[in-house]
Amino acid sequence: MTKKDYYDILGIGKNATKEETKKAYKNLARKYHPDVSKEQNAAERFKEISEAYAVLSDDEKRQQYNQFGHAGFDQRYSQEDIFRGFDFGDVFEEIFGQGFSGSIFDMFFGEGRARQRRGSDLRAEVKLDFKEAVFGAEKEIRLQRRGICQECQGTGSDDGKKAICTDCGGKGIIRRVQRTPFGMFSQSITCQNCSGGGQTITNPCKACRGAGQSLQKKIVTVKIPPGVDDGATLRVPREGEQTQDGRHGDLYVIISVQPHEIFEREGDDLHLEIPISFAKATLGDEIMVPTLKGDVKIKIPPGTQSGTVFRLKGKGVQNIHGYGTGDEFVRIIVKVPTKITKKENELIQELGKLNKEKPTPTKGFFKKLFS
Repeated sequence: MTKKDYYDILGIGKNATKEETKKAYKNLARKYHPDVSKEQNAAERFKEISEAYAVLSDDEKRQQYNQFGHAGFDQRYSQEDIFRGFDFGDVFEEIFGQGFSGSIFDMFFGEGRARQRRGSDLRAEVKLDFKEAVFGAEKEIRLQRRGICQECQGTGSDDGKKAICTDCGGKGIIRRVQRTPFGMFSQSITCQNCSGGGQTITNPCKACRGAGQSLQKKIVTVKIPPGVDDGATLRVPREGEQTQDGRHGDLYVIISVQPHEIFEREGDDLHLEIPISFAKATLGDEIMVPTLKGDVKIKIPPGTQSGTVFRLKGKGVQNIHGYGTGDEFVRIIVKVPTKITKKENELIQELGKLNKEKPTPTKGFFKKLFS
């Protein structure tokens, strides 16, 4: 199913400011909040506008969404990634009154039970040479991350025993009901006594001190897709840190590409400069030009000027999302010799005399220009 455009969901343009984005969300949240709205699809609509706001109000997520659209963005962010760390509290207080602090996670990822927390995400930088970025590669990343403690198998308990939390009764959340000018609102907050786990430990594990996790080393092999560019971020699912109940975060790999000695990349296109002699530019010739997959021959027409650009279609970089291949643009630079032989000097002098004998059609133009 194709997802709706986030800008369309909030009814704003792509150049909308943060304040305009917030205002649009507040108006829609007031209308579709499930505790207020009587519309049949209010909960789904509220979830939709909240997701759009969480993305478009965050500079990094918005930039990624603008660049890659839904298809590319969804490869980098899961739904939990979108909401993680985002605080709707201030917005809800502005809409529904002071003291209200609704939980998007509790509303969308399950109510009446503690939302299972997953491990923290990790970030790592991978350096690629130019060809590895163009054709793809496999890279090993050495990580030090938190995983299930091997001594207690993640229980956090020295004897493997746990007790039901007396504060939340094992639910992991505490439910509160609050009266506001818009009616009664219920909210669920994570139990502080058991940190949402629903159980408490009497005898903590000596190795992990009851955390159920320990630092571990791991080598992760990452497949770099062809066409990746400098500054791109790749998401490797389930290679982040691991909680004591086995839920993994993700690994985000930031790509750094070393420059090429002759090619310059612009998107999926390549640019390079080829120097040729004055004689070849004047008389015309055929020259060999390097491409990513070997040299190709191109024809230089007689009278080619310095700065002329030739396009080699399909000789650029494969698009990372499979949208075809870029082109290669060859810019001709006519070399002017700094040292010449006596014979070359005589020939150039003769050429100069021949050119002087020809009428100059632009003489009147320059006279008019500088008069």
